[in-house]
Amino acid sequence: MSVIVIQFITLDGIVSDPDGSGGTSTGGWAFRHGPEAVAGDKFRLGSTLDDGVMLLGRTTWQLFSQLWPGRDDPFSTRMNTVPKLVASRTLTDTSAWVNSRITDGDMVDAVKREQRDVIIAGSLSVVHALMAEDLIDEYRLLTFPTILGTGLRLFPAGNPPAYLECLSADQAGAAVLARYRRAAR
Repeated sequence: MSVIVIQFITLDGIVSDPDGSGGTSTGGWAFRHGPEAVAGDKFRLGSTLDDGVMLLGRTTWQLFSQLWPGRDDPFSTRMNTVPKLVASRTLTDTSAWVNSRITDGDMVDAVKREQRDVIIAGSLSVVHALMAEDLIDEYRLLTFPTILGTGLRLFPAGNPPAYLECLSADQAGAAVLARYRRAAR
């Protein structure tokens, strides 16, 4: 089992509001580069979506539950089929998106118990909680040629060091997909 974080990210490490749905003044920065930069399986998840599980925070789940169910292309079919765990203390109904359920008990414990690969999309509070427990095995970062100077960062100041190994780096439209995994201990 691996925990894989997938994120749209700017050159200066900002991950907040890539699609503009958050209504921030800099929102929509990833989508300014056209659909070829963001559409389809840009994170090269492939069979991981077939065999794994997605873990989403409430806000990301609510956004995705409005976006994905109405689509029927091959990647959307995978997104709709994959089992989805929702880390939320307030959400009670996950019927808006098939194969979704609230995590049982503590989210960190749920991840530790999971036998399948866990994919976390967006969901910065979930990512930070798992970082704090040193549970992230891989980062797949789609880095856009944008510098915002403000916003929420994937790697906040004050975190302990993390030593990663670069698995690959490939151009994806205007962006670069880089895959990093935890370095051998």
